[in-house]
Amino acid sequence: MTRSPGRPSSRRPARPESLASFDALGRHLRAEVQVREGQAAERERIEREERRRVSERRREADLFFEALSGVVPLRPTGRIDPHRREIPATAVQRERDERAALDASLSDEIGIDQHLETDESLSFRRAPLGPDVVRRLRRGEWTVRGQIDLHGLRVDEAREALAGFLDEALRREWRCVRVIHGKGLGSIGREPVLKAKVPRWLVQRREVLAFCQARPNDGGAGAVIVLLR
Repeated sequence: MTRSPGRPSSRRPARPESLASFDALGRHLRAEVQVREGQAAERERIEREERRRVSERRREADLFFEALSGVVPLRPTGRIDPHRREIPATAVQRERDERAALDASLSDEIGIDQHLETDESLSFRRAPLGPDVVRRLRRGEWTVRGQIDLHGLRVDEAREALAGFLDEALRREWRCVRVIHGKGLGSIGREPVLKAKVPRWLVQRREVLAFCQARPNDGGAGAVIVLLR
């Protein structure tokens, strides 16, 4: 819709209705001016700092080239630098891990008959411990702090479980533990497979100081009591 020429508009600019409105408007304008002045001052400061850094870099470059002004290249001597043999990097951590795995591995083939006392419990003590250690262990002078039951496990499973249990015993600082290997009554041919292997595994662990067959009320022929460092 077009407005006829010469006809005044009905819309008028808004006018403050009171002096309070004038004061509020003045405060708002002053705040805007202060913000803009602050922004301009910050930009000026940043630009001034950047100019200072550029000037400093130029001065350092001039000093460097001035220091090299009298330097001349060396004449060729014909000398050939010997070839430096590169020393291969050694995977120290991997060697440590492999050594730890080797220490933790338990063999089934090791012969231990020479280490066992030929009594009814086939006990073991590591040199230079005396026989009184085994007698005290058999009497139960050390409190059993933890135990592991290897019943129903295959040989590989039992070997791994025993190694993990001994590691945990060391972390918990258990001095005396019980290893239940069973009597082999449920094995094929009723042969006590784990009963024969557990002593071989224990002898190979350096933290094992001694062991003997458990007392009747602690498992008897189906378990051993182990003394650890």
